[in-house]
Formats: sequence, structure tokens, C-alpha cells
Amino acid sequence: MNYGKIEEVNLFSESLNEEMQLLIHLPHQYSPLYKYSVLIASDGKDYFQYGRLGRVTDELVHEGEIENMIIVGVPYKSVKERRRMYHPEGDRHLDYIRFLAHELVPYIDQNYPTYQVGNGRALIGDSLAATISLLTALKYPNCFGKVILHSPYVDDYVMDKVEAAKDPSSLSIYHIIGDGETEVQTTSDGIQDFLTPNRKLNKLIKRKGFPYFYEEFNGEHTWKFWQQDIPRAIRENFHY
Repeated sequence: MNYGKIEEVNLFSESLNEEMQLLIHLPHQYSPLYKYSVLIASDGKDYFQYGRLGRVTDELVHEGEIENMIIVGVPYKSVKERRRMYHPEGDRHLDYIRFLAHELVPYIDQNYPTYQVGNGRALIGDSLAATISLLTALKYPNCFGKVILHSPYVDDYVMDKVEAAKDPSSLSIYHIIGDGETEVQTTSDGIQDFLTPNRKLNKLIKRKGFPYFYEEFNGEHTWKFWQQDIPRAIRENFHY
């Protein structure tokens, strides 16, 4: 089979006041004559490198299981910057959310033939990247109709934002967490229990009535387990 290609693009962000690198995966036989769904991945380089996201989607398209799609990976510059942009307490997290909704989406829509509706766009992330993806989708539900969460970091701020959601039916959530994620070594905040807050989030999302997929996998807070889930996550969210 033939695989797609990744284009590297730099986009200057007014919100963040810096150049942002984009890794844009276009499917094999990409053509401006067709329209495409868009998946935006924070931790973008990790999703392509460790998650094999491009290869997985190429194979699913080849097998006729999912629609053609464009993937936009947004890599982080450093572990410190990642926390500043993705963590709910990060001093740049609101700027990063604004960048995704007000700068990245218009750029992609202007330069690629996309379905310019919320249901045609999804966000994906792991750990803190999942957190910022969820917060972005909650803030802009008309812009992003789907979010895929691999073991998100969850605190009271995140819970409050989910609780405050006005129209849960407009956002589809895919959410997995490992049953071994009780002592996760984080880069800045020491050892954290991810599983307990995620179980609370699960109950809240169900109570609010979002379209929702939830599963606890047998494993820990690593790419070894998230990568195994990527084919199903993509299939669930982008099937015909």
C-alpha cells in the first residue's frame, strides 16, 4: 500500500507571539478536489513518532474503514513550555487554546479543503495534551465536535469546565485511562494518581450526557499502551 506524506509548516501565532511548527499529514492521493476531516494533535510529534498516527490512519483509509483525513500535529518546544501551554495552571494555556481555535483552524481551512463544521474537526492528546484538548473543545464546541483523550490529567479546574458545559450533545468524547495509573511520575508535580480523578471525570461526563466512549485499559501511563489504542480511537471517531 501507499502511505501519505508529512509537510512541515511554520505558522506565526499572534496569541503566543512565536512561530509554531506544524506537522501536516496528507493522505495518499490527496487532492484539493475532495474535502477532508481534520484531526489536530497536541504532543503532535509524539503522536506521529510513538503513536504511529500517520501510518495507522493510512492503513485504515486503505482498508476502507475510515474517511480520508488530514492530521495536524503541533509539537511542543520543550517540557517546560509544554506545561506552560497544556497544564490548567500554565500561564500560557489560554493563549494556546486561542491559538488552536482562532489561528490554527482558520489557517487549515484556508489552505486545505476541509469540512468547515465542528463535526469535521477533532482534537487528540495524551496526558496534559489530552487535558488541553478537552478544555479547548469545551470552550469552542462549535469549532471542535470530537475529542480523543488518552489518560488526561484531571483536576478541579477541568471538572468545573465540564460541569459548566451548556450543550453536551455537541461534543463527542472518547476517553481511556489505565488501571495502573495510580502513581504517575510527572515532570513538574511529582507522583500523581491519574486513575481516581479520571473515574470522577467519567461519572461527570456520563451525568452531563455527552456522546461518550470510556474504557479502562490494563496498563500504565505510557505510549506502549496509548499506541495500541490508536487504531480503535481513529476508527470510532472517523468511520464511515
